[in-house]
Amino acid sequence: MFTRTESFRDFIRLYPIVSIIVTIHLGLYLLTSLPIFPNNWFFENLSGVNLYIMEGEYWRLITPTFMHSGFSHTLFNSFSLVLFGPALERMLGSGRFLFIYLLSGIIANVATLLLEPLTYTHVGSSGAIFGLFGYYLAIILFRKHMLSKQNSQIILTLCVVSLIMTFLQPNINITAHLFGLIGGFLLGAIPYFNKKELSDSIKGTANWASNRKKSISYQSPWKVLIWAAIIIIATIGLLAQK
Repeated sequence: MFTRTESFRDFIRLYPIVSIIVTIHLGLYLLTSLPIFPNNWFFENLSGVNLYIMEGEYWRLITPTFMHSGFSHTLFNSFSLVLFGPALERMLGSGRFLFIYLLSGIIANVATLLLEPLTYTHVGSSGAIFGLFGYYLAIILFRKHMLSKQNSQIILTLCVVSLIMTFLQPNINITAHLFGLIGGFLLGAIPYFNKKELSDSIKGTANWASNRKKSISYQSPWKVLIWAAIIIIATIGLLAQK
């Protein structure tokens, strides 16, 4: 499912949206790195700057999703999309996949606007990619038949690792990662969730958390938040086994 065996031509034919997005990533990287182009213009006009968004430049809620700060940033996010996007594009269809991807990115950027300072500047597709992870989590919880147990475990493990790395790596837009994940999950969960099952899961998690309250109380808010996210993902993993 996450192993790519298609030829280049078949990949483009089968997964047009993933192919187009990666092409945009690489194209914008070249435009911002080669000296024959006005490199600074693209960063000045397409990156996410909260102050400029508040002044009416609302396109900056979507354009940062396609911009990156360097080759390694571009390569990592494009590779992640190539690895995890095709399966979801095939399951959802190209139009719905694009909708989920873009809306997750917008949710991440709106959260960044609301929670970060006006001077905050950001680029990168990580919020949208975390939205895909969130959508996968919703599939694992509410539509188990769409993913094998092995693939579900891969997604759950990668979500936990990605969340941990979010808090360990420097210069990461933590807000975008978290709210992209939440946004993608909600987009996948809202039409399908079972209220009783979700309520039972929340109660069980709350009981566990209350027993850990004393040790958690000495942690920073960000550490508490990441542990809460890991607990939720673990709860999804347990439900997926039922």
